[in-house]
Amino acid sequence: MAKNPVAVTLDRVTRIYKNVKGRPDVVAVRESSFEVAPGELVTLLGPSGCGKTTTLRMIAGFDLPSSGSIRIGGEDVSMLPPNKRDTATVFQSYGLFPHMNVAENVGYGLRIRKVAKAEIDERVKRVLALTGLADYAERSPGRLSGGQQQRVALARSLVVEPGVLLLDEPLSNLDALLREQMRVEIRRIQKSMGITAVYVTHDRVEAMSLSDRVIVMKDGSIMQIGSPSAIYEDPDSVFVAGFVGKVAFFPVQVKGIEGAGCACELQGKIVKAGKRASGVTGPGPATLMARPESLRLGEPGQGVVDGTVRQNVYLGSSVESFIDTPYGELLVQIDDPAGRKIAPEGSRVSVSFNEAQVRALPGDGK
Repeated sequence: MAKNPVAVTLDRVTRIYKNVKGRPDVVAVRESSFEVAPGELVTLLGPSGCGKTTTLRMIAGFDLPSSGSIRIGGEDVSMLPPNKRDTATVFQSYGLFPHMNVAENVGYGLRIRKVAKAEIDERVKRVLALTGLADYAERSPGRLSGGQQQRVALARSLVVEPGVLLLDEPLSNLDALLREQMRVEIRRIQKSMGITAVYVTHDRVEAMSLSDRVIVMKDGSIMQIGSPSAIYEDPDSVFVAGFVGKVAFFPVQVKGIEGAGCACELQGKIVKAGKRASGVTGPGPATLMARPESLRLGEPGQGVVDGTVRQNVYLGSSVESFIDTPYGELLVQIDDPAGRKIAPEGSRVSVSFNEAQVRALPGDGK
């Protein structure tokens, strides 16, 4: 059903909001450059106010860049209005027409484009089947669940066969189970159609489960671009490491570079980091990051830092142990708890690292 997928390219795009009351101007997006390959799903991830929605709005044409250029399929669309761009947007608010049934809502965009009725009926039928709504064509939006209404909003965007699908936090109004189900459905539909998509969210789980690549933003700037695994396992900064997942930080002194990793001093002990960010180039202060799955528990005095088990949380396939230490509370993930000895709450333990999974980052760990 979809046309040949197209690329989206942003070249040094900046968006400045002028303040008319004499206050400083607001730089919402700062010199952002990236490319979304044809058929790729890229997620803009970051906290509120980081510029991700402004970036999406500029791609859609609802907002215009102050400088830089935006190209869709090789065409510069920087100053074109939304209706002149080959895009469709799924918003956080479903915006369904209550007086129309599902089929009428989905076909609305085709009707205003003066598409022939027979073609509208055929395309609506196909996209309803694709989104699992074939049995709800005659139902009014008020008689649908939240997840079904979100599917209708998605179908309405897909039926016009856009070159680029834009999704602005479309799952934020759903409960946890529905969000999980819809993540799977959006990924399946996007890949089955081969459509280029840009997705905005502040939810790291959505970003990791949906995306081919993730763009992490902060204060209007791009902090890092990479695959979900690269962003999680090999962040370039303390901010990215902390935003995309649970992590423990340790202030260390780098003593020497060893290939892709380095040797560090922590509490008078030498520990090895199997990986290091590009900003760690020689001796000096750094921050050691360790994900919960890279930490191990042992007898007091055997590891890098000692602590006390404050709480054990059983999650079925794993146990999360929260350890009070001089570096604050550390979270240790223990997989396959049925086959392991779990230190009881209140007991003294020692925390050590899986060196291959530990990464040194720029910064002093404060």
